Amino acid sequence: MRYAIIKHLFLLVLLVLAGCSSKPAPQTPARYPAEVKTRITQLLPSKVGDRQGWANDIFVAFTRQGIDPSISNLCSVIAIADQESGFSADADVPGLPKIAWKEIDNRAAKLHIPSFMVHTALLIKSPNGKSYAERLDNVRSEKDLSEIFDDFISMVPMGQTLFGSLNPIHTAGPMQVSVAFAEAHARDYPYPVDGSIRREVFTRRGGVYFGTLHLLGYPANYSRQIYRFADFNAGWYASRNAAFQAAVARLSGINLALDGDLIQYGSDAAGSTELAVRSLGKRLGISSSAIRRSLEKGQTLEFEKTDLWRKVFALADKNAGKRLPREMLPGIKLESPKITRNLTTAWFAQRVDSRYQGCLARGK
Repeated sequence: MRYAIIKHLFLLVLLVLAGCSSKPAPQTPARYPAEVKTRITQLLPSKVGDRQGWANDIFVAFTRQGIDPSISNLCSVIAIADQESGFSADADVPGLPKIAWKEIDNRAAKLHIPSFMVHTALLIKSPNGKSYAERLDNVRSEKDLSEIFDDFISMVPMGQTLFGSLNPIHTAGPMQVSVAFAEAHARDYPYPVDGSIRREVFTRRGGVYFGTLHLLGYPANYSRQIYRFADFNAGWYASRNAAFQAAVARLSGINLALDGDLIQYGSDAAGSTELAVRSLGKRLGISSSAIRRSLEKGQTLEFEKTDLWRKVFALADKNAGKRLPREMLPGIKLESPKITRNLTTAWFAQRVDSRYQGCLARGK
């Protein structure tokens, strides 16, 4: 009897403590697939057609990748798809023929091939019976343009000279995910591949799968989703690395581009950030070789566990008299033939974040 009373008092104390906690209860994911899909359809903007189809593809992406289908995560994917394509797997791109011709002429100029020779070669009939030039003049979507380049590369000798195996369409699909990223992470792709991973990225299911992986498929200690949105545009951990670059710039007095690139990837040569860090080597008590090894972890969470990360921020915090940010929006100007305005990664992240906030409001 006495034990039962003590037990009930203990449970009561736990309940009181739980009720007094200042931490909000974590969002509990829906238990059954039907509930998750229903939640997704509720979160989608009212303009979206085939809501069940979108819900199914988003559900598969989350399930196969083991990502928690919380409202925050679902709204993050929805916000990116809304920003990048307005929920169109194969959206029309204004002025695409002009963009395509300019890309071809630029490639020809770099290889010192006369423009008239390229334009003449494009008068050859393509596999669908129309000339490449005619198809280019009437192209409307990136998917169609990618197929034209694929045909051109494989069928025309000059196509190999101009483009080799490199199709100039680098991002695709409803979330505008990198084709190279998709090809590098295709091992667990859950659908039958229609010809190539490149073609799959242009589909709704493929674009959503790889876009979700690029956005949420890595661990990060960010305080807000807006930094993931910036990373989606600039690369994994770009927001974290930009904050590190800012701390290094403050300590060294060297102006750095806060772009999130800690080393020159694909090269052993030291870039501007690495050289700036090396200038702090004696103050940090870290050798140049150790600095390089740490910076090479810049595309992983492990970078935050290195002595370099810890010592740079300890010194920078002391110098500033306060704790400096461990995250910031990268200062990158967006470059693309499709972009005609002066846009930045920060602009992109803020635009996505506004859509994200709207999605969260629909989930209340």
